[in-house]
Amino acid sequence: MKAMILAAGYGTRLLPLTEKIPKALLPVCGQSLISYTLAFLKKWGVKEIIINLHHHPQSIKKELGDGSRFGLRISYSYEPEILGTGGGIKKAESFLANETFLVINCDILVDFDLSRVMDFHQKKKALATMILRKEEKEGYYGAIGIDRESKVRQFLDKIPDGSGLDLKRLIFTGIHLFEPKVFQYISANTFCSINDTYIELIRKNERVYGYLMEGYWADLGTRERYELVKREIETHPPVFMG
Repeated sequence: MKAMILAAGYGTRLLPLTEKIPKALLPVCGQSLISYTLAFLKKWGVKEIIINLHHHPQSIKKELGDGSRFGLRISYSYEPEILGTGGGIKKAESFLANETFLVINCDILVDFDLSRVMDFHQKKKALATMILRKEEKEGYYGAIGIDRESKVRQFLDKIPDGSGLDLKRLIFTGIHLFEPKVFQYISANTFCSINDTYIELIRKNERVYGYLMEGYWADLGTRERYELVKREIETHPPVFMG
């Protein structure tokens, strides 16, 4: 399986920290944020990775190179004009299109059993599997509603297909698995969000499922969250951070 790390964004919610450094390279316990994502992917056997770039692209390429020092093979997808999450994934189609692939945001820290997600994805014969988690502040992130079969019926309250159903409301972690067929639903050479793709998939009753993860997850996408998580892990480091 190959993976894509979304790292092209400006990191505006992290300003002024991201004025001169991309959010992927923000330091966390002496390492860049993205290095933990690379270690997680390598742990689960994902060795071929593509990273999309726009904001301070050379900084990321200089830091990571071809990935050999991490035991990985890293490619890059440079976006002269930023394309959004959907457009960025579409631009990397030639790299990703031959097998199931994973997409992950660069501003999170995670540790969970990825093999279980793969098994779930395959058993469900899913086109897309969103990795979800419970969150008390559901309203902050927006809820994903899944039914008893784990099929996604509501998406950030924008699709009311699940109204009247007994749905479990969870939040999206920024990690998902896709089959190559998803590229048929994403427009090329234009800015678009993967959220728009999900809405279309669900409206067309494609096989979109949600997997409830067990493990560690932290969002560092805002300055407040970044500082909070840094303090927490410096005091009580998660097992995967040693």
